[in-house]
Amino acid sequence: MDTKASGDCLFRSLRELCAANAANVTITFALCTVPIFGAVGAAVDYSHANSVKAAMQAAADSTALMLAKDISGNTPSDAQISQKGTAYFTSLLNRKEVTGIEVKSVYTASSGPRVVVSAKGSIKTDFTALIGFKTLAVGVTAQSAWGGGSKMQVALALDNTGSMAEWNKMGALKNATHSLLDQLKAAASNPSDVNVAIVPFSRDVNVGSFNYNANWIDWSDWDDNNGSDVSTKSCTASAKGKNGKSSKKCSTTTSWIPDSHNTWNGCVTDRDQSYDTTNTAPNAADKNLPASSASTLFPAEQYDACPVAMLGLSNDWSALNAKVDQMTPNGNTNQAIGLAWAWQALSNGQPMNAPVKGPDVQQIIILLTDGLNTQDRWYTDQASIDARQKILCSNIKAANITLYTIQVNVGSMDPISTLLQQCASKPEYFYHLTSTGEVASVFNKIGTNLSKLRLAF
Repeated sequence: MDTKASGDCLFRSLRELCAANAANVTITFALCTVPIFGAVGAAVDYSHANSVKAAMQAAADSTALMLAKDISGNTPSDAQISQKGTAYFTSLLNRKEVTGIEVKSVYTASSGPRVVVSAKGSIKTDFTALIGFKTLAVGVTAQSAWGGGSKMQVALALDNTGSMAEWNKMGALKNATHSLLDQLKAAASNPSDVNVAIVPFSRDVNVGSFNYNANWIDWSDWDDNNGSDVSTKSCTASAKGKNGKSSKKCSTTTSWIPDSHNTWNGCVTDRDQSYDTTNTAPNAADKNLPASSASTLFPAEQYDACPVAMLGLSNDWSALNAKVDQMTPNGNTNQAIGLAWAWQALSNGQPMNAPVKGPDVQQIIILLTDGLNTQDRWYTDQASIDARQKILCSNIKAANITLYTIQVNVGSMDPISTLLQQCASKPEYFYHLTSTGEVASVFNKIGTNLSKLRLAF
């Protein structure tokens, strides 16, 4: 073979060797599978982590709401909040693959009451461990807030009758009302957003003795029952007799003189029917009506078991709490007059001059009583009193006022009150209690409902 031929053969062989790349494709593919499988594995692990995160978020949301219900109106210590938060979260999270769970629960009231729950943990990876990532961290946060935007006018009709002295019912009522006031105060973004009236009642309601000059008071019965007989002696001179001397002829008359109205203790009884079941404004001109006509005025009465004076709508929380502390148990039961004056407290114009209700304002009456009706202005039988109250309750609800009723049946054989069940705006707004300890929990439940407990984002 000549040199040229040999050279051509060598160059041809080199070209074929350079063109031979089958082994390189195999090596390149093998190297590429590492990031490909890593990416696919990461997607699988990431999907699993998202599923766990969704479960953790649901558990955190529920924990935040449950803590808020525990806190509102009865703030526990930081340690208790933390302990409860961890217990709630771990019981709600049903994902055993999550390890190293840490839960942090914090309550703050600086910008409106709220509780913040933060939770974190980790899960083992199935695929990304091949490229050095053996675990993935998962974390969530939830906030629950209450108040902030709630606008309410709330009237509390509270039983102050003699039986409330038994079984510490009055003490339980005072403590529960203080807590409820705290909740309602926290629900207000602005001071004027939430206003509360306190209406203690027995057979009568005390509207304040300082109102003795008010033109909406009917004094006719009070004047007949409060005063004294005053005897007056009058003498007239007679004509002179034969002896030239004059004699006197005297007579004594006795008249009923009513006491001064400034001695009135402030109590009023039920209005004339059917004004006893409405919030019709009083008309001062009714003072001139004949006795047989129904009057819109409020009859004064010197009831010897007159409760403490009511307090109209107010956001003076110190005054409201002080009014609660002044309550004392005495007298018979007339739930209807407590409801009637709670409605008056929510009504603008005389006698209570409540602010005009805006379209965004809720109106609520909460009635608590420990006994069935025993006496009002006309009756001493329960059925007759209940019949008047049933009409009143229907009228209150027709006025778009939410009505809660609570029967504290402690140390009593009274049956569950059908009337109070019918009066409540919804079946679940009637509460039948058999222990004094339940008063606080029911008030807390109502307060939480009114304060619009919610998740905050």
